[in-house]
Amino acid sequence: MAREPRSSAAPDSQTPTGPVRTCIGCRQRAARRELLRVVAGSDAHGRPAVVPDPRGTAPGRGAHLHPTTACYELAVRRRAFSRALRLETGLATTPVGEHIAGLAS
Repeated sequence: MAREPRSSAAPDSQTPTGPVRTCIGCRQRAARRELLRVVAGSDAHGRPAVVPDPRGTAPGRGAHLHPTTACYELAVRRRAFSRALRLETGLATTPVGEHIAGLAS
């Protein structure tokens, strides 16, 4: 089946350019560069935790989150980290919270 040609109108200014990801907190789509990638890792005590990956280069499955306290709290409340990373529940999320708090100050 052939695709319909797109209109010749100018693209919407709200449409992100480049790779698009969905925030696991607010579920809004945004450009990858606007979001913080998080991966499963370990905290300072060696326990399993969700850790920030600001450079986006850590190996393994990642999830994306707006670097705001509101989206972080939504993701924690919805238990979105373990679901997005496809891991068991009970992962500590404090490293991500501390990273976002550090960005805000």
